[in-house]
Amino acid sequence: MKTVLTALAALLFSASAQAGSVSFADNPIVYFAVTDRFANGNPGNDHSYGRAADPQGGDVGTFHGGDIAGITQQLKAGYFKELGVNALWITAPYEQIHGWVVGGKQQFQHYAYHGYWALDYTTMDANMGTREELREMIDLAHAQGIRVLFDVVLNHPGYADLRTLAEYKVPVLWPGHEKAVLRDYHSFIDYNNFAFAQWWGPDWVRAGLPGYSDGGQDDYTMQLAYLPDFRTESGQAVGLPPILQRKSDTRAVALPDATVRTYLVHWLADWVREFGVDGFRADTVKHVEPASWLALRAAATDALKDWKARHPRQKIDDAPFWMTGEAWGHGPERSSWHDAGFDSMINFDFQHRAGGDWKSIDGVYRQYAGLLNKGPAPRYDILSYISSHDTSLFPRGQLRHGLSALLLAPGGVQLFYGDESARQPGAAPIGDEQQATRSSMNWSSMDAATLAHARKLGQFRLRHPALARGEHRLIDEQPYAFARVTDGDAVIAVPEAQGAITLKVHGVFADGALLRDAYTNQTCLVNNGAVALNAAGTVLLEKAAP
Repeated sequence: MKTVLTALAALLFSASAQAGSVSFADNPIVYFAVTDRFANGNPGNDHSYGRAADPQGGDVGTFHGGDIAGITQQLKAGYFKELGVNALWITAPYEQIHGWVVGGKQQFQHYAYHGYWALDYTTMDANMGTREELREMIDLAHAQGIRVLFDVVLNHPGYADLRTLAEYKVPVLWPGHEKAVLRDYHSFIDYNNFAFAQWWGPDWVRAGLPGYSDGGQDDYTMQLAYLPDFRTESGQAVGLPPILQRKSDTRAVALPDATVRTYLVHWLADWVREFGVDGFRADTVKHVEPASWLALRAAATDALKDWKARHPRQKIDDAPFWMTGEAWGHGPERSSWHDAGFDSMINFDFQHRAGGDWKSIDGVYRQYAGLLNKGPAPRYDILSYISSHDTSLFPRGQLRHGLSALLLAPGGVQLFYGDESARQPGAAPIGDEQQATRSSMNWSSMDAATLAHARKLGQFRLRHPALARGEHRLIDEQPYAFARVTDGDAVIAVPEAQGAITLKVHGVFADGALLRDAYTNQTCLVNNGAVALNAAGTVLLEKAAP
């Protein structure tokens, strides 16, 4: 069955001649996989650093076993190619804190499976795999025309967890800490101990601990969720943080006259220089000053250019480094963050509007297309989604509607793992309900109809930059039909249509043009400004390949 689907995907992709060469920045179609929850390619690394099952809170906050090798397996199977995505956003693969902290209302052990609690930016987290496995995965993605984006954090490292403090001999723990449970966890940490200076150190972070400054009152200097806040704005030269000075396997070395920002930028750009990482999804953007993002963008751009010069056979093209950013609540409008190194910003607006009827969604499409194509302001982009690890999952019973709304939307789009297969939510502990969005991928219970629908839409979108960047035109209200048109590309979509229909195409396709419905693979001729066809749930019209 998989061979048949791959052949079908290749056939559909071959119809791309009418769209010509399209740059990734014109039409980003990003698949976001929480690596630990996606696919387990190497069970041997599941319990690295002594990470274990949670005897009290179930598996909601533990490592589930997904890794870079699992992503490689799915690349080899053609899974992403069949979906039509052209970029993979993966959670940060660099080393995270080793232990757990108290999750929710003392309900579960919360490990750093999501990649947001860094310990060492220079080394691979053993749960994610090896550097060799990462290189293989990125090279294979590139061979399929798929870019790889890292999730990165400049705002904060990870919490001071019991296991990491013990392993690296930061002498702030009380005897018996090895037996700590959820209800008494913090009683084993001496939060009044000035020996905390041997952790990241007060020159590196604000932490509200003895010898450290407290978090500030503004977005840039506050401690987000009580996390230590990197002093990225500081002009003070620093050495390596004390905890890395004692970490024998770190690749970090002291840099002359380097600030906190210099180190973080250098460490992150090194992944680009070594592996050819194509872009970053930046976390907590509004909590880091723009100068740091601009520095990261500049360093990563130089690093990718260098990697491509050294790996001409492994690169996809000569496109520059690409960045999208998460500033909580950002909508579809252009903002100052687009001038701070970001090609696009994640659009929090769309998820709340994608569940409406097609009349209301047409208003959203019209708004977005108008904003994104408005001149003479500098061009910008957004990245819309219907499900997210930080918000909620789109209603599972409406996924086909949601996928249509998303994959036909103007601007860049982000598909969250499992939306295409109807992955069900996990447990939602009180105080941290977002954990429900991060259940393990449902490989053994995929919804075949939803998956087939997503594949057809994704392949169609990949061929047509007009969907992302075209002028939006309403064709009909019942059934709802629209056109999206650019100078070099044009499409018409009817997201919900069934049975025999006649569709007006005048002004989009000329009389005598041979068109193809990419959803059913049937062809039709334009006659008197219209086409007649038999719809099977959705119509995706494009010029038929010659």
